[in-house]
Amino acid sequence: MERKNTARPPDAEKRRLMAQAGGEAPWHRWGPYLGERQWGTVREDYSANGEAWEYFPHDHSRSRAYRWGEDGIAGFSDDKQRLCLALALWNGRDPILKERLFGVSNSEGNHGEDVKELYYYLDATPSHAYLKMLYKYPQRAFPYAQLLAENRRRGKEQPEYELLDTGVFEDDHYFDVFIEYAKADVNDILMRVTVHNRGSEAAPLHLLPQLWFRNTWSWGYDPTRPRLSASETGCVVVKHRKLGRYHCHFDGEPNLLFCDNDTNLRRLYGLAADGHFKDAFHDYLIEGEHHAINPQQNGTKAAGHYHFTVPAQASVQVRLRLTYRDVLIPRAQDAQERDSPVRDNHEAPFADFDQVMQQRIEETDAYYAVRQQGLPDAEAAAIQRQALAGMIWSKQFYYFDIPQWLDGDPGLPAPPPERRHGRNSEWRHLNNADVISMPDKWEYPWYAAWDHAFHCIALAQVDPQLAKQQLLLMTREWYLHPNGQMPAYEWDFGNVNPPVHAWAAWEVYKAERDAAGGVGDTDFLERTLHKLLLNFTWWVNRKDAEGHNVFQGGFLGLDNIGVIDRSAPLNGGYINQADGTSWMAMYTLNLMRIALELAQYNRVYDDLATKFFEHFLYIAEAMNNIGDQGIGLWDEEDQFFYDVLRLPDGTMRPLKLRSIVGLIPLFAVEILEPELLDRLPDFKRRLNWFLKYRPDLASLVSHWNEPGRGDVRLLSLLREHRMKHLLRRMLDEREFLSDYGIRSLSRAHADAPYVFGCMGTQMKVQYEPGESLSTMFGGNSNWRGPVWFPINYLLIVALRRFAEYYGPEFRIECPTGSGNRLSIDAIADQLAERLLRLFRRGPDGRRPIYGDHEKLQTDPHFRDHLLFHEYFHGDTGRGLGASHQTGWTALVANLIRPLHATGKTGSNP
Repeated sequence: MERKNTARPPDAEKRRLMAQAGGEAPWHRWGPYLGERQWGTVREDYSANGEAWEYFPHDHSRSRAYRWGEDGIAGFSDDKQRLCLALALWNGRDPILKERLFGVSNSEGNHGEDVKELYYYLDATPSHAYLKMLYKYPQRAFPYAQLLAENRRRGKEQPEYELLDTGVFEDDHYFDVFIEYAKADVNDILMRVTVHNRGSEAAPLHLLPQLWFRNTWSWGYDPTRPRLSASETGCVVVKHRKLGRYHCHFDGEPNLLFCDNDTNLRRLYGLAADGHFKDAFHDYLIEGEHHAINPQQNGTKAAGHYHFTVPAQASVQVRLRLTYRDVLIPRAQDAQERDSPVRDNHEAPFADFDQVMQQRIEETDAYYAVRQQGLPDAEAAAIQRQALAGMIWSKQFYYFDIPQWLDGDPGLPAPPPERRHGRNSEWRHLNNADVISMPDKWEYPWYAAWDHAFHCIALAQVDPQLAKQQLLLMTREWYLHPNGQMPAYEWDFGNVNPPVHAWAAWEVYKAERDAAGGVGDTDFLERTLHKLLLNFTWWVNRKDAEGHNVFQGGFLGLDNIGVIDRSAPLNGGYINQADGTSWMAMYTLNLMRIALELAQYNRVYDDLATKFFEHFLYIAEAMNNIGDQGIGLWDEEDQFFYDVLRLPDGTMRPLKLRSIVGLIPLFAVEILEPELLDRLPDFKRRLNWFLKYRPDLASLVSHWNEPGRGDVRLLSLLREHRMKHLLRRMLDEREFLSDYGIRSLSRAHADAPYVFGCMGTQMKVQYEPGESLSTMFGGNSNWRGPVWFPINYLLIVALRRFAEYYGPEFRIECPTGSGNRLSIDAIADQLAERLLRLFRRGPDGRRPIYGDHEKLQTDPHFRDHLLFHEYFHGDTGRGLGASHQTGWTALVANLIRPLHATGKTGSNP
């Protein structure tokens, strides 16, 4: 089948991405891959009881070498995190050197873990040829103790106590610290730090751009240490057996400091130990211990120390250049070269620095100018660009070898034996050492399977090759369990997330295919399908308890949404989940559509498509009659889907809680174009066979034999009657519809909480539009009222597909009770606009995400810098949870489309 390629000619950034994809130039070798919190993670936890936060607290982080990764502020590293680059600061008043972002742990925060800093991802290109972020650093002493004490004091019913609440930014006594990276070439990295004193008085500031090696030598494997050393001309020479040799040049004449990325045994454990430890720069600068740093000016950690007094309303700047020197260091030469003098012959490293930086900025502007043509307005373009910047900045090198972690390292004492039967002990195949898109590099510095799928949808806008690589990564044998299960997240890889990878793979494939003029990457689609077949089989075998095509699943990413903890055992009972079953119906249709696409090139996939279509019908049957007991997940009285609890005695009780669980059946929808069916006559005949010989099954789903607009066919769990009733509830402002999207729980439960009594206990769920009032799943997220982007995005996608079938003449009242009737497409537009409204300035000039924070709303140095929160208050739109979750919240970038894409609103997934 020949298709014409109408793709536009590449710009400079596009050419870099093409060179990366083609293996011609590794532009992804260096990037923002440094995490923002390595302490308090499961990876660093070697305790017997699995208390990761307590085992490695923030207070240890400056003195204790990490085993599995590194962290820093505005960090940069190679793709194996051998060499790291980041910024440290000291205002002359803080009790510790600011080397990493501070926040409270899960037990310290009244709503779980939370970063207590102000920083923003401002700009980025997908090749990392240019990156920019902003860190706001107080000039007064950073209020560590105040933040800890007040967050511990507050209860669940109170909001989190944030850095802005402490008053340290009053009278503008702070620095705006802009950090920019640019690449002159794939191994030539420029770093520029520009600091503005926003206050009315001069203020002292110490800047320490740091570079260091991840500690690979202390664990009993290869003791060889890479080396950083000062050259005769004042640069730092980097020697690493695998990286080669680099030179790091510091502009001006800073004092070069050196130590080792080793644990300070004296400080932490009171053990006698000699050396220049990881916390040496803190001891040297703040404690005045000059012996802490290495007088020989070598080690595995180095910094250029700049000391300024920054005048009021003025700026200072620091420049650094890390560049590759084409000298490989064989193992045999390590010892000899360590003692030989170093000579630097790289002349004038800053001669073209500003020119390269400016060129990359202009190329970044040109890159986005092309991709943002026709957007509704400048504000929409700015929102989209910052969302994508956050997406790009949120990549992280993630390293976790489960067998080594469980068994311990030969160079350290053996871990407690309980660990061999504890957390993640059934995931011994898992060995991750890859750059992965993170939900939030401070609050969630680990991948989560279903978050990750949504990340790829956003990433595909700027780097479809990377989006495909990320999706394939989760299906590789060092991730996917041998039984087919996909790893959930490091706190419990065996937990279960919604099966959305097939949907994401199909969406990424379509986006790239359409951008390339109709030429799609069928190899990617085929590789993904083969691995997802294993995952699908795992779902069928493990999450369908009675073999009736009704699925349990567990918490499925919706942490506290149910009246019962859906991950906890129920003493012989279980929950037949409306969402688990609907996710599986969606999964079958996604896999069917992928198989149909591939069948156009290889008819072998015809049979597979039929298999998934048949499975879809059986799931629809089961939803209407669980185990032939006459009970379904659809409630005729309420016209809504509910979970059904099966008690140990076999009786079943619907859990009549109106939540987004009951809307998820909308997601199981697919459109079949007439030309596709014409190209696949065997599949078309099989559809007709089911219609003729299994009318009992065919009657339970949409009338796929009845053509809609443009002769398309509709496959859905919902016929028109049920779809209308679901949409009426969803679009009711007294229930799900808020000014800022669809709530996760009906607002009707504010005045009428759902109460469920069973086996002598009584449980209650009430509408909670803000932070969670429970401690379920750590208490740091809430699905009982707030607006969440992934669910809203999937609803919009589903509505678009229904609209393809029903056309513009089919109209539904929106909002319910308003008398205003809209087409399904227009309803999708309106939902997209409501989500975008979270970030836009309203008529009063205020952005809903920032609530009543006056400084964030009105200060010119704050108000245009955006945060993309984890979720949003169901009534006010205030941003909640993780504040840098530009993982799935970056989906707002996909909702902002050229006006001609919709003809009216400028929003379209």
